[in-house]
Amino acid sequence: MAEVQLQNQTRADEAFDCLQTAIVKGDLAPGEKIGEVELCSRFNLTRGPLREALGRLESRGLLVRRPHAGVKVVSVSAEELIELYRIREVMEGLAARQAAERMTDEEIRDLRATLDSHETMIEEARGQAYYQAEGDYDFHHRIATGSRNTKLAQMLLGDLYYMVRMYRYRLSTSAGRPHMALGEHRSIVEAIAQRDGELAEFLMKRHINAARQNIEKKIQEGVLTI
Repeated sequence: MAEVQLQNQTRADEAFDCLQTAIVKGDLAPGEKIGEVELCSRFNLTRGPLREALGRLESRGLLVRRPHAGVKVVSVSAEELIELYRIREVMEGLAARQAAERMTDEEIRDLRATLDSHETMIEEARGQAYYQAEGDYDFHHRIATGSRNTKLAQMLLGDLYYMVRMYRYRLSTSAGRPHMALGEHRSIVEAIAQRDGELAEFLMKRHINAARQNIEKKIQEGVLTI
């Protein structure tokens, strides 16, 4: 019995990971209406694990359920997305400053190694994408936790984190942006390693500001539709 429950949980975890990745990468687009039958067929899933995965995605704010309208992938307006980036700029700037003060030398070494793995991934994608899985593999997640500011990390890694991840990947596919973003990440880490909180904050804010300006440009050009 316990083995069956473990297998079911494993299948639910796999379904959750599969669907979350599809949402982040845009295979399930913002605002797209989804149905269980279609998802089972499209992603080779079974009903039980799928329903548990959908519940978890809804709790993370990645799916919304509306009466008589079914389940849809969450979406935001262009104005809301830009405001989210303005919020990130301030909050993640503070996280970078405090990470410079509080991250251990070992954590910084691990973060550098993570960026090395990111570089390999970007090269394998021929410089066309910069996908970061959630958690410790995600540069921004590591900075938030490295700040040792529990309240700040809770705000950055709550619904805001999962919402923004949907758009971070889509924006990372801009020509030249993956290598540029990686270079910006490395500069931030070096400031943290030097224990220069002021510089780390400045570089993080500039990094996110550049991403926001990229969003605004894409929206104006009609390349990014939200």
